[in-house]
Amino acid sequence: MLLNNSNIVKGICQISTGGINATLVDIRIMFALILKSLSTAIIVCHNHPSGKLQASQVDKKLTSKIQKACDFLDIKLLDHLIINSEGNYLSFADEGIL
Repeated sequence: MLLNNSNIVKGICQISTGGINATLVDIRIMFALILKSLSTAIIVCHNHPSGKLQASQVDKKLTSKIQKACDFLDIKLLDHLIINSEGNYLSFADEGIL
């Protein structure tokens, strides 16, 4: 989700579509969209088709890369959400992972 300075959603864009158990997120493409939209904050979200609401090491590593890029570009990473098909979610911010 792309947000403005008041944390109002400017838009939602899909960065990647994955396979059965993985997806590739190109940080350069992601930040090209963020910068072109003049967004000042973002919320990242992805699903876990397995239904498990646990952040994997890959999820944590990706979030760390995104956070470092955000810090460098003065963009706020407000949260990273993992959702499942039942409508439940895990918030990295709530869990203290961010």
